[in-house]
Amino acid sequence: MLEGRSIKAPVTLGVTLIVLVVTLGVIWALLSFLGIFDETPGGVVFWTLFVIGSLLLITILVGVIFYLALAVKAFRLNQRQSNFIDSVTHELKSPLASIKLYLQTVSRHSIDEAQKQDFYQIMLEDIERLDALIDHLLDTALVDRGQGSDDEQVFRLDELIQQCAQAACMRYRVAQSTVDLQGDPTWIHSNALQLEILFRNLIDNAIKYGGNPTNVVASIRRSRTKEDQVIVSIADNGKGIPYDMRRKIFGRFVRIGSELQRSKPGTGLGLHLVRTISRTLGAAVRIYSRTDFDGVDGTVFEVTLRHAEPPPEPHETANSDPDLTS
Repeated sequence: MLEGRSIKAPVTLGVTLIVLVVTLGVIWALLSFLGIFDETPGGVVFWTLFVIGSLLLITILVGVIFYLALAVKAFRLNQRQSNFIDSVTHELKSPLASIKLYLQTVSRHSIDEAQKQDFYQIMLEDIERLDALIDHLLDTALVDRGQGSDDEQVFRLDELIQQCAQAACMRYRVAQSTVDLQGDPTWIHSNALQLEILFRNLIDNAIKYGGNPTNVVASIRRSRTKEDQVIVSIADNGKGIPYDMRRKIFGRFVRIGSELQRSKPGTGLGLHLVRTISRTLGAAVRIYSRTDFDGVDGTVFEVTLRHAEPPPEPHETANSDPDLTS
């Protein structure tokens, strides 16, 4: 596993190369100033060689540092990809093993109808879990390639978030009251499908990593400084995200901890989707500690969206529902 490999070797190599190049450069400069290479160190030839050598030295240093940065980045990416493979393998094998077990039980043993229905329900839930994983991977591929829907329309943002919250509560078998949606009806001109993916992932994470009992607050408010901006906050009551991870978690395949030691399912692609979609729509995503707001442990994801619209005329309201079926 690549996550077990240390990046100590490339870091040590890079630092050693930098030290050697600096040492050679200092020695060369001292010898040049002492006139070892030229009997007239103040001459034109001396300064020409000095400038050329200095430029070459700087180029070598920049190249070595760049190589070191790329090496570290490559090792970290390989580690995240390895975590991703572990995650997807687990997410695929677990429901498949469960379905196989229940099918074998139904086919080889005589069980009553009520127990059969329980088995069918469990197998259906496992299939839905597989379907959600595949949808997640497909969403990532489409968004990364820029092949998502470009259709923009005016719709009610609060209704879209409410739909995402209801779907997430059903998926995790929690009460609909788990997600408290606060704010007035808000219209926006944007891509409904991409915003649905964005807020679905944020609310999913809030429920998945929330406390016990889980409490999620989704609030919508207009910006006080810019009339065309609306701010959506998704707050959970979980353990929170370490400060040094708040930028890293938006990367592809990034999850906190080792994939084989965590109990929460996932692929490390949800927040990558959030960041990619927000950039596509010209939005901004920020992370805060919930403790700073109301004293409750947890994390707050704040999304600032552009193109907020005034409430439409009554005859236009009927056409304001977002189309999320495409």
